[in-house]
Amino acid sequence: MEKMNGYSLNIVKENIGKLKEIFPEVFCEDKVDFERLQEVLGEYIEDKEERYNFSWHGKSKAIRMAQTPSRGTLRPCKEESKNWDTTENLYIEGDNLEVLKLLQKSYQNKIKMIYIDPPYNTGNDFVYKDDYKDNLKNYLEITGQVDEEGNKTSTNSDAGGRYHTNWLNMMYPRLRLARNLLKDDGVIFISIDDNEVHNLRKVCDEIFGENNFICNICHKARASISNDKIISSNHNIILLYAKDHDVIFDKRKSIGLDPDLSGFDNPDNDKRGPYRLTPVDGPGGAKKGNPYYEFMGVEGYFRYSKETMQKKYEDGLIVKTANGLQQKYYLEKARESRKTDTTWWDDAGLTSNGTRYLIDLMGEKTFDTPKPVSLINRMLKLFTTFDKNEIILDFFGGSSTTAHSVIESNLEDCGKRKFILVQLPEKINEKSDAYKSEYSNICEIGKERIRRAGDKIVEENKDKEGIEDLDIGFKVFKLDSSNIKPWNPSFKDIANRLDEVVDNFVPGRTEEDVVYEIMLKYGIDLTYPIEVKEINGKKAFSIGLGALIICLDNEITLDAINGIVDLKNELNPETTRVVFKDNGFQNDSVKTNAIEILKRNNINEIMSI
Repeated sequence: MEKMNGYSLNIVKENIGKLKEIFPEVFCEDKVDFERLQEVLGEYIEDKEERYNFSWHGKSKAIRMAQTPSRGTLRPCKEESKNWDTTENLYIEGDNLEVLKLLQKSYQNKIKMIYIDPPYNTGNDFVYKDDYKDNLKNYLEITGQVDEEGNKTSTNSDAGGRYHTNWLNMMYPRLRLARNLLKDDGVIFISIDDNEVHNLRKVCDEIFGENNFICNICHKARASISNDKIISSNHNIILLYAKDHDVIFDKRKSIGLDPDLSGFDNPDNDKRGPYRLTPVDGPGGAKKGNPYYEFMGVEGYFRYSKETMQKKYEDGLIVKTANGLQQKYYLEKARESRKTDTTWWDDAGLTSNGTRYLIDLMGEKTFDTPKPVSLINRMLKLFTTFDKNEIILDFFGGSSTTAHSVIESNLEDCGKRKFILVQLPEKINEKSDAYKSEYSNICEIGKERIRRAGDKIVEENKDKEGIEDLDIGFKVFKLDSSNIKPWNPSFKDIANRLDEVVDNFVPGRTEEDVVYEIMLKYGIDLTYPIEVKEINGKKAFSIGLGALIICLDNEITLDAINGIVDLKNELNPETTRVVFKDNGFQNDSVKTNAIEILKRNNINEIMSI
C-alpha cells in the first residue's frame, strides 16, 4: 500500500517530465545535461552577457517560491457557506500564493478566464510580503497584522528602498502559478494603473510570452476632473494576455460583444427571414487589389470576383439600390456572429458606479474603489458567451465583484459559469464604516456581498423561467496547515511522534477536513459531490460517484473491505481509488489481505495516510 504525499503539485518535477518527453537525449541518469541541451537547441541559445532580460533583486527567490510545493490544506467551512450541497462556486480565504499552489492539481488547465485587480503599489495599499523559508507558517502568524492605530503594517512605502522590487516579488510567483491553471484557450485580465504598468507588462511578457499579449485596454474609471494634477488621469489600464494566442485567434469568431441586431427587415418576404443591406464595394479600391468590373449596370471596385458576384445574384443576395449594389445580411446569421471590441472602454462602468451600487446593496460604504459589475460582465461576454460552463478565477477577490458578475451573466443567458475567489482575510481599519458595521476583515465583506447580491437577483427575477436553477451559492474554504500529523512539520517532538501511532490527525480537525485535503492532493475538483456511506459498520466517503473512496475509521475489518468492493461494483466508475488511514486496520494481516482483495477486484490504486 503506497503512502500519500502531503505536498501540493511539484511543478519542477512535472516540468522536468515534460522536458524528458520532448528531449529524452539530454537526460543522463535522470539529470539534465545542459551542454547537450544547448547542442539540441542550437541557434536558439543566446549569449548570457548580451541578451535582453528583465531582472530585479529577489527574482530568483520569487521563481523558487512559485516552484516550492505547499504543505497546507483548505478546510471546509460550511457555516459561512451558502447552498453548500448544490453550489459549484468557491470562496477561499487565505494567502493567494499558497492557495494557487494547492489548486494546481485540481484546476490545472481548467480555468477559462482570470480577472485580478491587484494592489497598484500606490504606497498605501497592501502588499503581502512572502517568507521564502515557510510561507504557510508566515501567513498563519502575521495575517491581518495591524498597528495600534488599526493601520496595515504590510503597506509598501516608497521610502522602504525596494518599492518596485517588493511589488514584483509579490506578483511574479502568483502570475506563474496562475498561468498553469489557464486552459489553452484561456485569458487573463489584469487591472493596473501608471505606477506599475511598465513592470507588469514586462513580467507578463516573460511569464505568458510576448506573442500571447493581446492588448492594453483603457478603462475610463472616473468622470470627474482632478485639479491637483497637471493632467487628470481618468482611466485605468487592463492588460489582456492569452495562454495561447494562436488558439484564441483560431476561435476569434466566437469572441466579441453581442452583435447589433437593429435595422433588420423583410420588405420582399424573403423566405430566409429578416435582413439588412451591407456594401459589396471593395474598400480601398485598386490599392487593396479589389477587382474592377461592371455588374448590373454598376461599374466599380468590388470586394468579390465577378464569378462570386454572379453566384450571389443567382442566390437572390444582391440588390440594386440608390446607393449602388448591396447584399443581404440575414438576422439569423447576425445572431451567430460577435461584434469586435476596441481597446477604449468608456462605457463599461465607472468606479463611482461600483461604489454607489455596493453602498446600496450593503447599506453603507464597506469598500474603497470597487470595480463595477458591468466591467467584468464585458469581459465575460467577450470570452464566455459560447462557453457558458467555464470556471472564472479571481485571486485578489476584494469586494467580490467578479462573483457578482458571474451570477448576473448566468442570469442573462442561462449559463452555468462557476467562480473561484481567493482573498487574504486582511483586517479592516478600526476607524472605517465597515468596521463599525461589525466587519472585521475583507473576506467578511466579500462573502456578505455575494449573499446579498444573489438574493437580490433572485428576488428581482423570481418570475423568470429557470431562476430556481441559478447558482447563487458558494462553498467557503480556509487556508490552514495540514490536517495530517506526518504531513505537518509543526509536529516534531517525540510525544507527538508517538501519538501518531494512535491517531494520524491534528487535534480539532474533522474527517471532512481530511477528506478535502485528500481531494486536493489527488487533484479532484472541490465541488464534486461527496456521499457518506456506512459499510458494514464503518464510515466511508464516496467522491465523484465512486471514483475515490475514503475510509478513515479504525479497526477496519475484511467485511468492510468487501463492502467497499460491493460499493465500487454498484457505482461502476471507470476507475476507483481507495484511501485508508495507515494505522486504521485491525492488524497487519487484515491490511495485507485487504490489499489483495481490492486488487483482485480491479482496485489497483490503494493509498494510506
